[in-house]
Amino acid sequence: MPVYLILALAVLAETIGTTALQASQQFTRVGPSVLVVLAYGISFYLLSITLRTMPVGIVYALWSGLGILLIATIGWVVFDQKLDLPAIAGMGMIIGGIAVIHLFSAAAPH
Repeated sequence: MPVYLILALAVLAETIGTTALQASQQFTRVGPSVLVVLAYGISFYLLSITLRTMPVGIVYALWSGLGILLIATIGWVVFDQKLDLPAIAGMGMIIGGIAVIHLFSAAAPH
């Protein structure tokens, strides 16, 4: 399986885990709490697989950056959390950083 697909699945699992963390209401709801543990476990396992072929700094930058974007979007859509202009601008810079790593970095596989 291509490394970027594995990384995307790790980001997706982390996003599911973080969304469930919000839904767990501080671990007072069993179903979402179990999902948090499972999703984070899957995410970290998949993340570890990507480290076989990519440097940890690049992997973590992509994983955390994409996770921030997805969680902010889910927070806005699902939990009605507001995003102000500085937050949107900051996320735009994250997208730019991800693009720079993917397009120009010799440390990331192409």
